[in-house]
Amino acid sequence: MAITVTAMALPEVKLIEPKVFGDARGFFVETFNARDFAEHVQVGVEFVQDNHSRSVRHVLRGLHYQIQHPQGKLVRVVAGEVFDVAVDIRKSSPNFGKWVGMHLSAANHRQVWIPPGFAHGFVVLSETADFLYKTTDYWYPDHERCLRWNDPQVGIEWPIDVEPTMAAKDAQARSLADAEVFA
Repeated sequence: MAITVTAMALPEVKLIEPKVFGDARGFFVETFNARDFAEHVQVGVEFVQDNHSRSVRHVLRGLHYQIQHPQGKLVRVVAGEVFDVAVDIRKSSPNFGKWVGMHLSAANHRQVWIPPGFAHGFVVLSETADFLYKTTDYWYPDHERCLRWNDPQVGIEWPIDVEPTMAAKDAQARSLADAEVFA
C-alpha cells in the first residue's frame, strides 16, 4: 500500500500520508490512486474538479461548504504550509459543531479527506502556500455558505496571533447558531 490512512478526531475526516520515495535526486510520491482511495479511505467517490489556490501568510480561506451539491474534498499543500480545519456541520451527528485541525505542508506531503457535510478552511503559516484540492461536486456559487472562522461556539484554536486576511464573504460569515447546516 502506498498510503497510510488515519481517522482523525472526527472519524469521517481522514489523514492520508502517502509513501514518499526520496534520494539525492529529489523525491517521487503518488498523490492519488482511485483503487487505494476506495479501499482505504472512502468507497464510491468520484472527483469532478481540481482546484489550486495560492495565498500569502495569514490569509484565511473558509470555512466554506455548499448547502446543496455538498462537496467532498481531498486537500494537500505543494508549496509552503497551512493549518487546515474541518468542522462537522451535520445536525444529526454526535460531533455536530466539533472541529479537527492539522498542519499540511509541502514537506510532510500529508493530505486530508473531508467528506460532504463538513465546513472547510485553512490559514497560511508560511510566506506563501499553494493549496490543491479535488472536489466531488462542482462549485455552485448560489449554494456556497461560510461558517465564521472565530465562532466561539466552535472554538477553533488557530495557530496565529494576528487578525487574518480574508475575502469579504468570509469576513461576513455566519456563526454556527445562525448558519444553514445539514440535517
